[in-house]
Amino acid sequence: MRERETTMQETQYWQAVVDRDRQADGRFVYAVRSTGIYCRPSCPSRRPGREQVAFYAEPAAAEAAGFRACRRCGSPAAQSAAASAVAEVCRLLDGESDSLLTLDALGQRVGLSPAHLQRVFKRTMGVTPRAYAAARRAERFKAGVRAGDSVGAAGYAAGYGSSSRLYEAAPGELGMTPAEYRRGGAGRQIHYTTAACPLGRLLVAATERGLCMISLGDSDAPLEAALRADYPAADVVRAAAGSDLDHAVSAILRHLRGEQPALDLPLDVRATAFQRRVWEALRAIPYGETRTYGAIAAALGTPNASRAVGRACATNRVSLVVPCHRAVGSSGNLTGYRWGVERKAALLAAEATGAAVAPPGEDT
Repeated sequence: MRERETTMQETQYWQAVVDRDRQADGRFVYAVRSTGIYCRPSCPSRRPGREQVAFYAEPAAAEAAGFRACRRCGSPAAQSAAASAVAEVCRLLDGESDSLLTLDALGQRVGLSPAHLQRVFKRTMGVTPRAYAAARRAERFKAGVRAGDSVGAAGYAAGYGSSSRLYEAAPGELGMTPAEYRRGGAGRQIHYTTAACPLGRLLVAATERGLCMISLGDSDAPLEAALRADYPAADVVRAAAGSDLDHAVSAILRHLRGEQPALDLPLDVRATAFQRRVWEALRAIPYGETRTYGAIAAALGTPNASRAVGRACATNRVSLVVPCHRAVGSSGNLTGYRWGVERKAALLAAEATGAAVAPPGEDT
């Protein structure tokens, strides 16, 4: 009886290895006799033949049997050390000018080679140290401007080093010029319109380059207030009937009726490099399907960045076109949604059947 239970358990373990199931990590490790290495179930390394594999309840048992930890997926001790190194690098980049902290310098601070640091940092944080530093630098600049500093003072304090570097980096890191950000979007004209939709009220706003906000709510006033808060000094005006925005609204309404599964509309949104990668991955999810935050992170090559994926979803300003509602928790649970979990459920229920979206709370 015990032998049958062991066989069944090993069959389950092997299936977890075949599936590279991250939820099985910590339950057991598998060792490969031909290489003398043991791995976590989710290890991305090439799978060995089943006949070469032995299973152990914990790393210590595998090491006692003569196996060593895989350098790719790492032993628990190695993972802990890597996590500590990444945390220290984040602390350094959070508190100092990144111009003084090259990858070589960071590696020396935490005792890792530059190449190894680059790999473990990206695997954990979802972005490279350079991209993380750029994002934090932009955040420091924004904080300085909000505190009343001039563009130059905020730029130097944030670590840009010179005004030319600030203006070179600004389009990608701020989504606008530093002066435009300082003025809260002053000089930019944003047109918007609202409409009734199955999910309540729909607001669609755009610059001359593309859509900058698509939001859902119960009434127009809060949606308009949120738009103006995002662009406090921009010229935000309601679009006249028959404007180009009507085309976008019509496309979105057809989408909500199940008549137009794909929404391919021009966008003009501020985002970090990692946020853009997440949003591109969300747009690649087929209509009617979902992906877990962990699966999206893995598809981006950053399997430990599921929380960062969740944050990128939460900051998405153009719902529906970037379908963050298709991102779900590890067990399929809906977790949060900027416009309410009931709206998320209604969207997914409609997409699963190809039917029109029903108002939240109604049977679909």
